[in-house]
Amino acid sequence: MFTVIGIMFIGIGLGYMLRRKSLPWINKAITTLIWLLLFLLGIEVGHNEQIIRSLPTLGVEAFVIAIVGVLGSCIAAWALWKHVNGRKETKP
Repeated sequence: MFTVIGIMFIGIGLGYMLRRKSLPWINKAITTLIWLLLFLLGIEVGHNEQIIRSLPTLGVEAFVIAIVGVLGSCIAAWALWKHVNGRKETKP
């Protein structure tokens, strides 16, 4: 864990030092590395039999969490909208 955090801070430091330089290739390199990491993660998941067997359950749980999260956000936004608009109407 400390290794990952250390590497992240090294990257932050390098980014800070190189912030004034033009690095037009950096976005393509980052995108390529992200695709590579996703590919390797897929290989690792496909290799793990326990994860493959539990994919249907994980999919249902992920769907329920996503729906509940979206509904909760909508309800909170609606309540905030009512609160803000209600305050404006009560002022003389």
